[in-house]
Amino acid sequence: MRWARLIVVAGLTGVLSIAAAAQEPAFTPLPGSQPDPIVKSLVDRLDLEKYKATIKGLTQFGDRRQGTDRNRAALDWIEAQLKSYGCANTERITYTYPSAAASDPDAPARGARGGRGRGADTSPPGSPAGSDTRRGREGGSSQFGARSRTGVYQPEAAGAAPLDPRLQALNAQPTTPGERQDVYCTKVGTTHPEEMYIVGGHMDGHGWGEAANDDGSGTALVMEVARVFSSADVQTERSIRFILWNNEETGLNGAWAYVNQRKDLQGKENPAGSKTYPEPKWLGMIQHDMMMWDHGMPGPDGKVSPEQRREADVNIEFQMTSKMAEASQKLAWAFKAASDKYATDYPASVGPHMTNTDSTPFMNLVAAISLRENERGMQIGAGWDPNWHQPSDVFTTYTDKDFRLGLNAAQTTLSAVAQLTGVTLKK
Repeated sequence: MRWARLIVVAGLTGVLSIAAAAQEPAFTPLPGSQPDPIVKSLVDRLDLEKYKATIKGLTQFGDRRQGTDRNRAALDWIEAQLKSYGCANTERITYTYPSAAASDPDAPARGARGGRGRGADTSPPGSPAGSDTRRGREGGSSQFGARSRTGVYQPEAAGAAPLDPRLQALNAQPTTPGERQDVYCTKVGTTHPEEMYIVGGHMDGHGWGEAANDDGSGTALVMEVARVFSSADVQTERSIRFILWNNEETGLNGAWAYVNQRKDLQGKENPAGSKTYPEPKWLGMIQHDMMMWDHGMPGPDGKVSPEQRREADVNIEFQMTSKMAEASQKLAWAFKAASDKYATDYPASVGPHMTNTDSTPFMNLVAAISLRENERGMQIGAGWDPNWHQPSDVFTTYTDKDFRLGLNAAQTTLSAVAQLTGVTLKK
């Protein structure tokens, strides 16, 4: 952490470039401490009840496991919601899973395995969700403190708690291989439509619950931000793409499919002379994954407090080992500065370890960050969220304090992206 803090403290009060020289423009924080009235008015349009209602709407599809009818129905519902906001130019990326075209092309050379690491569902296609027999570590750790068990809920495992009949019926259909899709819509920039920021979350889940937090909370955040930017009176100089990834839980496959299909199309006008850019040049990628549960570490008994901790915050992460580390950490601090100015309830912190989410496929190509409820490697992986990939990840588990933490992250993202893209209001 000290390394990250030392690099960019001075940049918070001056010009803060969020990209390398080849990825201009730069982000210039507003002078003084007063919020920009336009940005503030947009942040005020975010609504806690709307955010909760969107999460609730997503939970009707259960855990939205990839390769199931409930996943496909959720995609259709998300697309319909985006259109209702005015984000009418919705599109889909189509790919096949499993396939090499939807995976990290460098993984074989590194000897990497598929999946997301601890908690990933590596069961064969067609097997019951959570049939991977691996479980996370538990017990004491000098680095992380007390640990709680982590892993995907396994209904067949010895000692597994019985499922609620409603959840069992909702999530009964197993996954099958085949066609998959990501859905997205784009706010087209007025003066620089050929450049864009990507704002994402993953709509799939697993664990035999409702995937309310992982990642209904991130999906709903992206949809809420899209709703505000899609208002008829809002325009931006640069484009913004709002995308909901599929197959995150199986190895970031939806994001990898997007990168592999679209990276070479960046900034190319099509057809020539049309001023239309199907894939604008990427200026930054912002991912949202698990936004609501910050209740502290497990106690000696392995249990986590049911109450949100007083130190709850939004974690903004970049990957310091990526090729775009310098640009990414500047983007992270730009979001921290926006949070300090526009978020209403919780602070934000910056950390240098971003992993196991859909920003990873982008991190060596463009400035990329993720926003989370906890630090991914140090806290989530150590069992700080007992609902992760469990049947308890349902809407009723969370309180307004939890939902407000997610909305707080939405305020951070909306205000930062509004400034980065040059937002104005039509008169």
